[in-house]
Amino acid sequence: MKKTIGTLMMLAVLATSCTEAEKPQKYEANWDSLKKYEVPEWWQNAKLGIYFHWGPYSVPAHKTEWYSHWMYEEGNKIREYHEKKYGNLKDFGYKDFIPMFKAEKFNADEWAELFKEAGAQFAGPVAEHADGFAMWDTDLTRWNSMDMGPKKDIVKLMRDAVRKQGMKYIITYHRHWLYAWFPTWDKSTDAGDPQYADLYGPYAKKGAFKMAERTPEFLPDDKFNQEWLDRLNELMDKYEPDIIWFDNKMNIIGEKYRMQFLANFYNNAEKWGKEVVCTYKAKDMAEGSAVLDLERSRMSEKKSFCWLTDDSIDWGAWCNVSDPNYKTTNRLIDFLVDVVSKNGAVLLNVTPTAEGEIPEPVKERLLQMGQWLKLNGEAIYNSRPWEIYGEGPQKIVEGHLSEDKNGDAVAEDIRFTQRDGQLYAISLGWPESGKLTIKTFKKGNPYMNEFKSVSMLGSDESLKFEQTEEGLVVTFPDEKPCDYAHVLKIN
Repeated sequence: MKKTIGTLMMLAVLATSCTEAEKPQKYEANWDSLKKYEVPEWWQNAKLGIYFHWGPYSVPAHKTEWYSHWMYEEGNKIREYHEKKYGNLKDFGYKDFIPMFKAEKFNADEWAELFKEAGAQFAGPVAEHADGFAMWDTDLTRWNSMDMGPKKDIVKLMRDAVRKQGMKYIITYHRHWLYAWFPTWDKSTDAGDPQYADLYGPYAKKGAFKMAERTPEFLPDDKFNQEWLDRLNELMDKYEPDIIWFDNKMNIIGEKYRMQFLANFYNNAEKWGKEVVCTYKAKDMAEGSAVLDLERSRMSEKKSFCWLTDDSIDWGAWCNVSDPNYKTTNRLIDFLVDVVSKNGAVLLNVTPTAEGEIPEPVKERLLQMGQWLKLNGEAIYNSRPWEIYGEGPQKIVEGHLSEDKNGDAVAEDIRFTQRDGQLYAISLGWPESGKLTIKTFKKGNPYMNEFKSVSMLGSDESLKFEQTEEGLVVTFPDEKPCDYAHVLKIN
């Protein structure tokens, strides 16, 4: 009898396993299926993330993270600098920076604690930049941070540290840029040496870097496409990220590979039992299949859909450089407030040194942002856009890499958010007169004409206010509760 019962139980288990194995995956590798994706609520609540450009390009720390590209460009000043300092490109190429990238002072827990203190809700590394160097323990290439350079699995160490702090984990991926990033056609450099093709990428025709997006004959082949997909599959299998972010130019990857990736990611998330987010730029994925991301730019108006913008703490570079030009904390906070009021979120890039330290001015700005968010975060986290995003003289110029065209905001630039039925009006400065007129709420406005009280987050004072033909005139408290944007709570 026992044997019979055991046999029946085994058959039941096998039947269940077969049913699970045969269960169709939720997402198929086509846009119609992938557009059924819904943005998770946790993403709508998480308004700020932090990531970092860090790799062998951090060693020269000269001008830009594109050093690895421009060092091979004839006539470029970065090539001139490189040859003067390191020698000709046959004897000292990009690969020779890798042993110098030791990351000896890197501490994942310290970084994650800093990012959490800065108010980030998600954080993580650039898993692979355009240079083809993998920042994880991979079985797919010898050119990785576990076997070379730092001799550490940066992606894993950051995942563990980020999750220890209760944040969501993001990895960013730029490998599609590798195609023709290096002059593999140029035999006068190490990039043209076949023994390094597994770092510098496959042979590509001269001019392919610029032409691949426009001319089919310059596109990478299926082998390159499959390698792109294989590395993403490995990253998913090993690290189960909450967010995968893509740089632009992903349209040079075959459409079927892009769709397959997205189906794999979303189906894996179902298996992991969690909701995930993927981002894309321009038209690299179908609208509605993932979250749209902008670069060094923002929307000029509120959007009905969730979106993201990524920007660097440095006005010019995405990696640490010897002559940084950091944004002010005021600018960073105003940017965040403006983006959130328009249904967006911010992914802020920071710039570690090759040794693995966050520069002190960067730390200072992150901690100041964190202090502001501790005081005013109820108007940012878990918030939603109001009926209009705001008012004021600041005019936002839209478009890729347009942020430097936008001037600083002033006190009369006001942004609205709402949360749990509560309205917040955020002034991006302190009015010289001590009074702020919110024109949106002038007498007879279509939004709100009854006001019970107005207070400022961080201040105990009950603020005086009056509704006039010009607007709701609010008298600010005698003392500033913080140094940056000021949040009015309107009942």
